[in-house]
Formats: sequence, structure tokens, C-alpha cells
Amino acid sequence: MHPLVVPGPAAAPFVIGGFDFFGPDARASFAHRHTYHEIIHITGGTGAHVVDMTAYGLDPPNLAVVRSGQLHHWDDVTGLEGTLVLFTEDFLIDHRDDRDLLRDMGNRPWLTPRGEDHAMLAGIIDELEYEFRSGCETTLRALLHVLIVRLARTAGTTRSSAPARSKDVANEFAALTNRADLALWTVRDYARRIGVTPQHLAAAVRAATGRSPAEVIREARVIEAKRLLARTSLSVRQVARRTGFADPAYFCRFFRRETSLSPGAFRRRGDHMPSPTPSSPICKVAHGPLV
Repeated sequence: MHPLVVPGPAAAPFVIGGFDFFGPDARASFAHRHTYHEIIHITGGTGAHVVDMTAYGLDPPNLAVVRSGQLHHWDDVTGLEGTLVLFTEDFLIDHRDDRDLLRDMGNRPWLTPRGEDHAMLAGIIDELEYEFRSGCETTLRALLHVLIVRLARTAGTTRSSAPARSKDVANEFAALTNRADLALWTVRDYARRIGVTPQHLAAAVRAATGRSPAEVIREARVIEAKRLLARTSLSVRQVARRTGFADPAYFCRFFRRETSLSPGAFRRRGDHMPSPTPSSPICKVAHGPLV
């Protein structure tokens, strides 16, 4: 998990800049997660952006939304150009519903806007970059809110009608599942951690996402298992244990049911991720070059 590091405790948890501003790690080919949200405006390049093991081919202009905790990397990219907008959950304090929109867009993290839609979104991003250089935090917050709402509208995402407490529960559940916490693999465990009943959790998550907690947890387990199979040399037994399965045989049946492949076949396929690259924090940034 890579944190967003800004210069000093008084600095706003928000950074915007081009790929070169953040340095070569902004084009990282190794799978990683962030503790912050990321909106990426891609204006040039070829290759693919991989989010939670799903590859999205570059066809600029593109806009990508990566939620805090989502696994992603760049695959076989050349000539990658554009702007990255990075911000933490705290920066959305003035517009709490934006968290719901980001969560929903993270389930459909790839947009290819054209014509007036792209011109409108690109204009907001340009304004954000200008205000970032000017140092006006209140204007940044307002413009980011406009960008998130317009992105959601372009993506066809609407605001959830779930009550505020249900939204908070659903958001906390989403944050926990994104962390792939190995101690939490059942609905009851997640409900206990959040401090609600399993029934309350189920109602809140379904109201916010249209899915059951069990479906979300199952997807998180599959993603984590894929990551471990693709990126480590752990045995299938070890991967099973890391993803909460005491019985490796049951894990194999689960994995095959969800992916149509056995764990061994998935690992042997070998085309799901590039070779590992030594990782370093993606975004230790200040108002200037990568630090």
C-alpha cells in the first residue's frame, strides 16, 4: 500500500500533475495499491491499464478511476501521457456523497469520452492543475467535486438513495474489502469489525451497491488469490491459507468455480501480469519533482 506523502502536516492531501511530474513510478508495471484515490486523464500512449486483474486497452483520450485500495498497474505501455489527480478520503469532507460515486465508478473504472464530454472533463482537470499551482484549497475542493459529479454523469452513475448511516457502513465495508484483510473473510467477521449486525451490513451494502456482502467478499478473495498466484512463488496451499481457506482442495474448487481455471492453470497461463519490478512508493510527492 503506497501512501500519498505531501510536504508538511498543513498541506492539503491533494496533488495533480503529469506523468513526468511524478517520475517513472507513475508508469509502474508492477501491481500495487494506494491509500488514496486516483483519477487519471490519459491523452496519449498505447498498452493497457490493469485494474483488479482486468486490462483496459488505451484508446486516448481515456479517463480511469482507481479507488483507494484497488490493485492496478500499467501493462506494456509506450508514450504514456496525461494528468494524474491524487487525493485522500479526507479531501472529500465537504461532499461526502462523492465517496459513493467514486466507489461506484471504481467498479467501472474506464471511460472513453469523446467530443463535448471530453472537452468538458479536460477543462475541469486543467482548472484543477491551475488552482493547485495557485494554492487555493477551497477552490480545489469545489472543482474536484464538480469533476467527480461530471465523471459519474458521463459514466451513467447516479447517487445512492441509501440513508446516511447505511452509506457510512457500506463505505467502511468497501474500504475493508479493498485492504484484503486476511482476518476478515466472512460477512459476520466484517459486520463485527464495523460494529453492526450481519443483517444491517447486508441491507446497507445492497442499498449502496446492488450486491450482497458475500458477493463483494467473494470477488475480493478471487482478486487476492490471483495476485498471490501471479506475483509470488507461494504454493497453492499457502495461497489458500492467505485467502482464508483452511482446506486447499476447497480453495481449488472455489477458484475454478469463480475463474473457470484451476490455481495451477491460472499461474501457468503466464499472460495475466508482466514480470515483477522492484517496487517503491508511487507518490511521495511535494509541490515539485518527485522526492
